[in-house]
Amino acid sequence: MIDRRSFLTIGASATAAAAQTPPPPTAAEERAKPASPFTDPDFGFTALIALGGSYYRGGDPGKLLAIVSRIKTGDFESAYQAYHDAGVEARTQAEQAAAKRHNVSAREAHLWAASYFSAALRFLDGTKDPDRMLACWQEYNACWSAAAALFDPPVERLEIPYEGSALTAWFLRADTSRRRRPLVILNTGADGLEKSMYVLGGAGALARGYNCLILNGPGQGDSLWVRQLYFRPDWEKVITPVVDAMLRHREVDPQRIALVGVSQGGYWVPRALAFEHRIAAGVADPGVWDVSDPWLRNLPKFVRDMLDAGKKADFDQMIRMGTASNPRAKAMLRFRMRPFGMTSYYDAFHAVRDYNLTEVAARIRCPMLIADPESEQFFPGQARKLYDALQCPKQIVHFTRDQGADQHCEVAAPGYRDYCIYNWLDETLA
Repeated sequence: MIDRRSFLTIGASATAAAAQTPPPPTAAEERAKPASPFTDPDFGFTALIALGGSYYRGGDPGKLLAIVSRIKTGDFESAYQAYHDAGVEARTQAEQAAAKRHNVSAREAHLWAASYFSAALRFLDGTKDPDRMLACWQEYNACWSAAAALFDPPVERLEIPYEGSALTAWFLRADTSRRRRPLVILNTGADGLEKSMYVLGGAGALARGYNCLILNGPGQGDSLWVRQLYFRPDWEKVITPVVDAMLRHREVDPQRIALVGVSQGGYWVPRALAFEHRIAAGVADPGVWDVSDPWLRNLPKFVRDMLDAGKKADFDQMIRMGTASNPRAKAMLRFRMRPFGMTSYYDAFHAVRDYNLTEVAARIRCPMLIADPESEQFFPGQARKLYDALQCPKQIVHFTRDQGADQHCEVAAPGYRDYCIYNWLDETLA
């Protein structure tokens, strides 16, 4: 017989691993902390994403400070409301500016709104009404689409044929000349949206004269919410039709296509490059060797044994009991499992074990840049492991706390991140 405390330990460990976040603080630790979302591992990281977005006009730092001042410590509903209200306000400002043909102001305000709605999405699973998720994503999507139409030149929405369906992608051109240029394909991770990829690579690409494609792969953006397409480990089946489609655009230089992945894209990009050899350079930020490690590493052995033995009912019951008194962990698991299209804990934990590069890393031929941020909280140590396994031309870049570029994907320092990545791409694609 396993006592209640053991179940809670199991649940906290398992769900913290699956959510790829540190274990949540205890009630005593919560009371001892300053009432600031920046001190919370989940709330703080979302705030850093929003803060970094201001570098490319995705919001104002002052507005972010006003937003977080409304958030109660550990309170998901207050966080959702604070960000969502800011999104509604910015959307109204965008509509007012558009009505008077202040197109630059309208574009920027739509980007602010998209940023705040996307932040609000990250908290809904921890509220009592997560069914608001689709409506919130629709608000985000409308604002991103409106902003895209106001770029100069306008961002073109593409539908790329994919296994009897289609993938949405957004083609950002450096200018209207249709001159042949290098193309950067931006591959987001487990929970990123187009606005995130505009900040983490898109704006930097345009500033340097690259054309850019922001891709919604299976499980991402409208592929998840509209098409019900879900994650898959064999990402070359996603990238190959994307390359096929983009080579039909005359402004794409077929010899200078780069593929950049962020977050879990740090696994998907190397996986695709092992099979798709028309791509000239790849970037993994961070390098991810095994996506399952943060899901599995804290599972107690007897729970892991249930997974290994195929005891689905027992495993699901164990995680359900373990998370019953840990709503944050339960919410984060739901958030992480949704793009897999799975509701069974066993199915998700079992499936994620296929997401590793053990058998394919040596097949990569093109040059690769591996980002290795200090204090990487989700895949620590994996960037170096991937780098060591590569047999292609390779380079590793260390991002540090002193640079303000530590933590996952350097979200608080997109300018310095672009400085490093695009300098390497300039030289590699030359």
